[in-house]
Amino acid sequence: MSRYIAGRVLQMIPLVVGVTIITFAIMHLAPGNPLDVMMNPLITSPEMLAKAEKELGFDQPVYIQYFRWLEQLLQGNFGYSYLSGRPVLELLGARLPATMTLAAAALVLSYVVGLPIGVLSALKRYSMLDRILTTLSFGGISVPEFFLCLTFVYMISLKLDLLPTSGYGTLGAEFAGVALWLDRLPYLVLPSISLAIPSMAGIVRYTRSSMLDVLSEDYVRTARAKGLRESIVIYKHALGNALLPVITLFGLQFPILFGGAFVVEYIFDWPGMGTLAVASVSNREYSIVMAINLISAWLVLGGNLLADLLYAAVDPRIRLA
Repeated sequence: MSRYIAGRVLQMIPLVVGVTIITFAIMHLAPGNPLDVMMNPLITSPEMLAKAEKELGFDQPVYIQYFRWLEQLLQGNFGYSYLSGRPVLELLGARLPATMTLAAAALVLSYVVGLPIGVLSALKRYSMLDRILTTLSFGGISVPEFFLCLTFVYMISLKLDLLPTSGYGTLGAEFAGVALWLDRLPYLVLPSISLAIPSMAGIVRYTRSSMLDVLSEDYVRTARAKGLRESIVIYKHALGNALLPVITLFGLQFPILFGGAFVVEYIFDWPGMGTLAVASVSNREYSIVMAINLISAWLVLGGNLLADLLYAAVDPRIRLA
């Protein structure tokens, strides 16, 4: 197992390097550089601008700038913010807990709600309830997240005034421990639901399809022929095997939720890495964008590896060499 994991990690390295090269090139294809945001063109002379570009290395070819960034990265230095001067790792560390909280809440919600609905849809195959749940699940997959966010804000926050429109907690309030999380909970509800719905809809579809396949197996018919209660047949014999492909989705869902959090965080003004990424793109903060992109790439590849490991863990027929 350890050899398999080590081999997969080694395979990830060139993929991550390729992603960073593409990202770095795309950022520098856009006109301008961070100095356009930092310096006022009305009072900045061409000489001052050229001097600043030379000091920051923006006058060098793109490939030279990339190799300088890569050299600093290999030394554990993710760079500094051009606007604030703070280390990138410090900025990411301050934003990461909010993003992880949102993604984890959405992940739990998608499985807690999606699994029972998928099982119910399979048990009521081709009924009116199944058709309604199927339609809703396809809608959840198809509707863009930004539309869900804006709809929830308009209907629940503005019209019904049930939950806050945005934020991360009560402004000016000083809470700690349980009181802090209770204060943040109302602000977490709408973002987590908006982020969870597409993932939840996918889990419903996977669970329904897997349950239908398992319910037609011989061992399920044999269990029913023995006179076992239907609840035992469903939840002991069928559901355990039907969950095998659904469990493996767990490793793939987290990076998807992490990426989707960018849009949700920006709309709900959630102080996570997504909001930081959007602001960094607007301000051309190359170091921050590259760091977030690097983390996202490792999350996607790590999620794929986790999915393979989970599948091998729940299915004894699979052996990872």
